[in-house]
Amino acid sequence: MHRMNRLAWAALMLCFSIGTTQALEKEIYIPGAGLIERVDVPPPRQPVVVYYNGDIITMDGDTPQYVEAVAQKDGKIDFVGTKAEALKKYEKKVRLIDLKGSTMLPGFLDPHSHFMSAVRMVNQVNVAAPPVGTATNIPQIIEKLKAFEKEKLIPEDGWIIGWGYDQDLIEEKRHITKVDLDAAFPKRKVMLIHVSMHGAVLNSRALEWAGIDANTKTPEGGVIARMPGSNEPAGLLMEMAYIPVFARLPQPSEEEMLDLTKPAQMMYASNGYTQAIEGYSHAEDLDFLMKAAEQERLFLDVLALPGFTEMDKWFGNPKYRFGSYRNHFKIQAAKITIDGSPQGKTALVSHPYHGGGPAGQKDWKGESSISQEELDAITRKLFDANIPLHVHANGDGAIDMMIKTIEHAGISAKDDRRTVIVHSQFQRPEHLPKYIELGLTPSYFTLHTYYWGDVHIRNIGKEAAFFISPLKAAKDAGLVVSNHTDFNVTPLNPFWVIWSAMARESRSGVVIGPDQRVDAYTALQALTTGPAWQVFEENRKGRIKEGMLADFVVLKHNPLKQKVSEIRDNEVLATVKEGRIIYKKIGL
Repeated sequence: MHRMNRLAWAALMLCFSIGTTQALEKEIYIPGAGLIERVDVPPPRQPVVVYYNGDIITMDGDTPQYVEAVAQKDGKIDFVGTKAEALKKYEKKVRLIDLKGSTMLPGFLDPHSHFMSAVRMVNQVNVAAPPVGTATNIPQIIEKLKAFEKEKLIPEDGWIIGWGYDQDLIEEKRHITKVDLDAAFPKRKVMLIHVSMHGAVLNSRALEWAGIDANTKTPEGGVIARMPGSNEPAGLLMEMAYIPVFARLPQPSEEEMLDLTKPAQMMYASNGYTQAIEGYSHAEDLDFLMKAAEQERLFLDVLALPGFTEMDKWFGNPKYRFGSYRNHFKIQAAKITIDGSPQGKTALVSHPYHGGGPAGQKDWKGESSISQEELDAITRKLFDANIPLHVHANGDGAIDMMIKTIEHAGISAKDDRRTVIVHSQFQRPEHLPKYIELGLTPSYFTLHTYYWGDVHIRNIGKEAAFFISPLKAAKDAGLVVSNHTDFNVTPLNPFWVIWSAMARESRSGVVIGPDQRVDAYTALQALTTGPAWQVFEENRKGRIKEGMLADFVVLKHNPLKQKVSEIRDNEVLATVKEGRIIYKKIGL
């Protein structure tokens, strides 16, 4: 398909209004009539803009604080106070923006997702179950793959890739196998990426391409499901068996990928985010994002986390500098993945999963992708190089490993390393004081309570499931936390993130840990001030305060005044990055 057709389809898929993805190299400003008009030619200097007549929540402090007006100048917040004071300060040489009763907050900050997935998923098909997709059984998934094959005119040697596949949410309650896929796709290669993004199901042609057969040994820290009564691979690959296969997948051309950075960023901007994170970056991803930055294609702050499996490529290489922005791109921290996902039964836990492992293993507790000794050595090496660290740890066993590693390294909270434990799902209560002592900070994933809460009760038991992503206990302990989507594991919608932190309600209506529900302000902190602090940018973003970036999100309703049941239906009306509108909704 012609490249422009693909881009047009991407924009249509995102349901953006005409003009939303207008070239951002041009200045965007707002006349006094409101947030609905743009200009093509930038003014000589960006005018002072004053926002007023809405609920402006600063997020500056432990309790909600409102201000009457905010002024932005040259991409930063220049004034916070009353409208009268603002007009006096600037002698009325301002552009006024009437918020018309809507709510303005600091721009939402993505604490953890996979930005490169947003770039790539335009050429993949959604096979997720509701509410993310519409597939509820295996025949429906196969029909979606067939429709995608026809729409995209996939050649015989091409790939059909689906995303969002979840065996727990289809009627058959089992993993799809290569037998299911081979009948419909005997020639083309097919891969269904598991919703956890820690594995996939491949058909026979794809397994052949990957060099996986009955003689292939299961790698340490990996899973290769086998056909009953044989050593033939069934199609499912997880963790260390999957990662090398995913890394070898053919990619679009660099120019096609660069063109797709705009619709990818608009996925975030349309949800109110002014920061996106690429949560496990391969060296080729770093090179790509650096080139996108050089070409000034990035208008969000994009932070990358180079993966530990490729340290030989980036560690000590002056090409990859940590901690400083260049045209909205920053290499933030190294990323270590200790275990897998709880919904995939590959998270490392201290007690066996109910019902065995993903490939039928008995007394299955999951596995780590790295030994304790290797984890200790890599962490020490990164700390010695003063490189921040984000660590994927879902199960309590993986969290135990990281706590031991930090203790072995002699690191404590006074060192201010701000080591982020991504997910921190199945924490035990005794982990929280250890986080405080060692300076660990969790990025939680409360959406699990809705999407997989019922599954976790079945797989891991009620006690552990009810303490998943314990925001309330963490706040009470004095921890700074964030709350993420892990996109594209779950959608970017921030209102579902807020709602899940407040309601913790599963698909079946069970409240997953009622004592861990938080109020709306705490939920908002986990999308603003918390993520800013975790990446050492608490004095740059996440609050509406003089001197900080003019990054804002305008909402239809004030989450602090909504009922919990109404939170999910809120809307982003506009997103502003450093004084420029990067997304707006028609009718504002």
